[in-house]
Amino acid sequence: MPKKEHLLVTCDFHSETVRKLDALYHTHHLWRLSPSEKSSLLTQLQGKCRAAAVAAWFVDEKVYELESIELISSFGVGLDVIDFQRTNAKNIRVTNTPDVLNDSVADVAMSLVLATTRNIINADRFARSGNWSNSSFPFCRSIGGMTLGIVGLGRIGEEIAQRAIPFNMKIAYHNRREKNLAYTYYPTLTGLAKESDVLICALPGGEETKQAINKDIFQALGSAGIFINIGRGSCVDETALIEALANNTIAAAGLDVYENEPNIPEALISMDNVVLFPHIGSSTVETRHAMGNLMLDNLAAFFANKPLLTEID
Repeated sequence: MPKKEHLLVTCDFHSETVRKLDALYHTHHLWRLSPSEKSSLLTQLQGKCRAAAVAAWFVDEKVYELESIELISSFGVGLDVIDFQRTNAKNIRVTNTPDVLNDSVADVAMSLVLATTRNIINADRFARSGNWSNSSFPFCRSIGGMTLGIVGLGRIGEEIAQRAIPFNMKIAYHNRREKNLAYTYYPTLTGLAKESDVLICALPGGEETKQAINKDIFQALGSAGIFINIGRGSCVDETALIEALANNTIAAAGLDVYENEPNIPEALISMDNVVLFPHIGSSTVETRHAMGNLMLDNLAAFFANKPLLTEID
């Protein structure tokens, strides 16, 4: 029977996938250890362990101290927690799990569009309150004919657009470069915001996109505008967002991600014109299963000296 390869697992990111890793490899659950135990383990694994399984939202810094590490395989699409200066310096290869979560994240994006424009959460509360016989629920807005502005028309952004078109929404977008698509392109984010009824952030995290959605963007979106974020919380100036909502600079917001997860500012929680989701974009049984399988396939390819399926350049 072939000897099992050593594998560092930094956190319990998905129990099903971690169990599969445990069956296939000689795994070391780093999150269960104290700081001193981690240091002792790394000393034992030097020269023996070549790969680590991490989560898109957490990478234990100890991973970079293992000199024999050659691969970091991430469960999730986000890469903002990976220290690429260190991986590049050490020639560590990195993989993630893109594409398999596009559908579920796009579904959540459209859920937030509908929940905010049709005031669905408050409508549910109203129906339960017993006040229907005494008053009428306020009118909402129809999304047919609205312009949906997508900030970051990548793979997920394109799936959102495909879902919005049957609702008769007009699609506009802002990217670093224009795409050969039949959507209206705006070279500036401010220009897109001015022309959008609903503005969706589908940007990845990182320094390039940090607080790209700020006070100026909310002012351009305007008092009837709605802001949706299914990208990364770091892409939004959360203080500016709270001020824009409180001052009616924009009409409403739908959020699945936040600057300091899982902590949501009390100001957002208290607002009736905000719909809050607990970062459920990829949280379906099917999607997490597919993400796990892609991670497993990348690890198998690595240990078999075959091309990685989703290597990050």
